[in-house]
This record gives sequence, C-alpha cells and structure tokens, in this order.
Amino acid sequence: MRISIIGTGYVGLVTGTCLAYRGHSVTCVDLDEKKVKAINAGETPIYEPGLPGLLIAQTSTNRLRATTDLERAVLTSEVTFIAVGTPFDGKSIDLTFIRTVASQIGAALRKKETYHTVVVKSTVVPGTTDRIVLPILEKESGKRAGGGFGVGMNPEFLSEGSAVQDFNNPDRIVLGGIDKRTQDKLREVYASFNEVPMLPASNSTAEMIKYASNALQATLISFSNEIGNLCSDLGDIDAVDVMAGVHLSQYLRSEGSARPAPITSFLKAGPGFGGSCFPKDVKALIAHGQHYGNEMPLLQEVIRTNEEQPWRMVELLREYTKELEGLSVTVLGLSFKPETDDVRESPALALITILLNEGVKVFAYDPIAMPAAQKALGERDVTYCDSLEDALGRTDYLLLVTSWSEFGKVPELLNKLDLAPIVIDGRRQLDKNSVKNYSGIGL
Repeated sequence: MRISIIGTGYVGLVTGTCLAYRGHSVTCVDLDEKKVKAINAGETPIYEPGLPGLLIAQTSTNRLRATTDLERAVLTSEVTFIAVGTPFDGKSIDLTFIRTVASQIGAALRKKETYHTVVVKSTVVPGTTDRIVLPILEKESGKRAGGGFGVGMNPEFLSEGSAVQDFNNPDRIVLGGIDKRTQDKLREVYASFNEVPMLPASNSTAEMIKYASNALQATLISFSNEIGNLCSDLGDIDAVDVMAGVHLSQYLRSEGSARPAPITSFLKAGPGFGGSCFPKDVKALIAHGQHYGNEMPLLQEVIRTNEEQPWRMVELLREYTKELEGLSVTVLGLSFKPETDDVRESPALALITILLNEGVKVFAYDPIAMPAAQKALGERDVTYCDSLEDALGRTDYLLLVTSWSEFGKVPELLNKLDLAPIVIDGRRQLDKNSVKNYSGIGL
C-alpha cells in the first residue's frame, strides 16, 4: 500500500520506517529541508534505539522516502497519517499544526479523483478528529467525508526508548473511523499484524482510549510514589519490598506465570514521570474535562504528586546536610527515562533547577542527553562531566535520577574510591547493600 505520513518526529518517523519495513511504500513529509535530506540519506534526526539501522534498510530499498511536497505525497498515496505535534499551553492542546495540515491535505484532495483515507495519529482530545479535522477536510476538498474520502483515528502506544519494538510488537491496534470503509482500510494497513487484537471504534472513542491509557499509567506512578513516600516517613519499611509483594497479585502477573506483568513497571516509587506524553496528556485531559464541567480531581492529584516528587530527593539530601547553599552534588541521568535523549518534563531537570535555586553547585552526567539538557537549561551554571567515572569523583553527594544501565556499574566504581560519595537513589536501581552510604526514594 502507498502511505504518506505528515510529520517526522518520534511518532511519524518510527511509524513510517516500521510500515516500510512491513512492506508498504511510505512517503514522510516535513517542512524542514535539512531533516528531509537527512532521512533520505538514511540518517535519523532523533535518538531511538533500533531506528538507525531500520531506516537505512528502508531508504536504501526506496520503500521509504522523505519530501517537503505534501500535496504530491497525498496525491500519490492511498492513506495519509497526520503525526504532527499537539503541544499543551496550560489551558488546552494547541491544534495549530493539526489545522494547518488538515487544510493542506484537503486542498490536495480537491485535485484527487480517487478515494483517500486520512487518519489522525497525533494525540488529540476526544472530538477533535470529527469536529475539527473532518470539517476542514470537507471545506478544503469540496467533498463529503464518507464519500470522497474517509477519516480515521489511530492512536499510537509507543514509548520513547522502545518505540521500534513497541510498533512491531503491539499489544493492540485501535481502528478509529467514521465508517466501516475507513476501519477496513486501516485493517489493510496493519494486515501483517495478524495475531494482534484489533478494536474498531468511533474516532472519539479511539481518542479517549489513548488518553485513558496514558492517564492510567501516570496514576500508577503517582500512586506508587505516595506509597513510597509514606514508607519512608513511617520508617523500617522499604517501598521496594512492598511493591514486590503487590506485584505478586494474580491481577498483576502474566497469565500462567509468577512473572509480574509489564504494567508493574509503573508500580515503582521514583522521582516522578516526565517526557512528551504523560504530563502533557494528563493535563490536557484535566483541562478538557473541566471544559465540560468535570473537575477530574483524581488526575489533578496525580499531577500534584508528580510535581512534588523531585522535592523528595531534596529532602533526602537535607537529611545529611541542612544547609544546601554552597554544597556540590552530582546528578546522574538527565533524560526523563533511559534509552532516549528526551529531557522534556524530566524530573532530573526539575531537580537541578531546585538545587540551583538553593545555591547548590551542580555537576551532571548522562550517556546521551547532555546536549539536550544543556539546551533546555540554557545558561544555568551546570558542569557537565565527560564520563561516569569523572562524575563519581566530583562531589560528596550523588543523586541518581535516570536508570541508565550504565549506572549499574556505580557500586563497583565507588568501591575503588578512597572517599566515596553518599548515594541518593531516586530510582532504586542499585542494591541498597552494594553502597556504603546509601539512601533512596521509599526507603
């Protein structure tokens, strides 16, 4: 099938590359000529494990190409996915890119004689596809939805750091559409995923499934952090042991196995969630609910708990030294999670900002995300270390915020130092008995 994808961010490029890998002919569209040239040269403009090799394989066989010509991409394809950004401004998601692209696609459809399917893949609040995208397409094309073209909504469930794996091994595929013809066209796109559950739905239902899924995961994280904080306050209870017991529940185990189900990865205490999805999507859902008179009190508390969580790291630091001004600390991990260079809403950056405002001298190290963090923090006075070994020998206090696998070497490296720093483990990544001076969230 010939497919066009508008937008080459995490969602658009991963989707395009993986669909090409599945045998489709894919054209990715972006305004940025440099990004287009890079993609056509087999160079990925984003950091995502597994993507570089897969992209090279698809561009070298011409199954995937990139262009700035949106009209031609639409005219020469059967299905167009919209995968542009939907930033949140504090009150609602910004649909500027969605509206612009929908208008451009509609104008292209005016010149097209054959039936075409337009599918929203961007995360948008319920009602957006039918009430905003569809009318724009009809106005600009001069055609009626359901006749000259179909309109669908196909939410993505990709996690940064494992997006390629997630796409190629999905747990579900939601086929949102205004009619069966649209849903059947999406089935055709995903025909190679023959053992994956596929759920036909209305567009609004598909939109809500995405938000409900992210809100659930964010809620589990904030719930775990509340439990972890209480364990810490009560004393003589380790949240890691508590959650290990919770994970053994039959409801949280993989079927027929004693192994915890994947959902338990969100049932762990830590410094809070970040990234481009959870904070934005939960806040957007709250705002959307409030617009309709629903205050969404549970999700408001999820956000409040999350925003306070970096302060727990500061409180643990204060247990060793009441006066923070003039103190030097090292922060390990800057991305919001391992295997990505994304620092958006990262608890590490929130923690660093707090420490700097308290007069702390901050050193930092991350295997991948230091350039992105430096750009995000701007001129703030942070010293970026060249290596993990360099970072460990800089200060008397070590705050571990992102659980990169490289940090598993920390105990071994610290044991080689004459004066090892105090470790405050925000992710409980390290064995608490492997480090002489150890403290952590939920302990």
